[in-house]
Amino acid sequence: MGKTKTRQSDARQRIIETAERLFYADGVRAVGIDLIIAEAEVAKMTLYNHFSSKDELILAVLQYREEKFDKIFEKWMNRHLNADMDKLEAFFASLKDWFGSSGFRGCMFTNARAELADADHAGSQFSAQHKERFHQMIHEIVAEVAGAKKARSAAPAISLLVEGAMVSAVMEQSPHPADVAKDAAMTLLAGNSRGRK
Repeated sequence: MGKTKTRQSDARQRIIETAERLFYADGVRAVGIDLIIAEAEVAKMTLYNHFSSKDELILAVLQYREEKFDKIFEKWMNRHLNADMDKLEAFFASLKDWFGSSGFRGCMFTNARAELADADHAGSQFSAQHKERFHQMIHEIVAEVAGAKKARSAAPAISLLVEGAMVSAVMEQSPHPADVAKDAAMTLLAGNSRGRK
């Protein structure tokens, strides 16, 4: 019985990882279930034993993507922090790492939210929640580096800079927008400092 459960768990994970790769490359709407089944090398029944619908699979993939992305981003952050950057510098350096990574196609959560269109879709709601968590992380980083008062006024604008950098990085196929966003964020924080003196 243990082996059966392990095989089922392995198959489920393989389906999720395959779907995540395909969804990110080609979009959640463009990729069909048959392609996922073929690429994951599972039977159709196996997929439907784990996921009752494609919508349920989309949600599971987005949950997996968040966990995977958080681990990778944390690893990049730690590497830059160990190189004596402050936390905000490390954040933008990590952003640049992401933009320059192989197969970069922007934010999967932004892409999914746009593709799903229906704001009530579970995947759409999860994507919006992910963005709230991501922006909260930015707020916390700004607060740690520049103080809580500056974070309240500047963090929302810095989050917008980051979101714009993601789109520009896709359009330009370049990691350079991370540097532009960093320079703008630092200028914004410096301006806030002068304004309070």
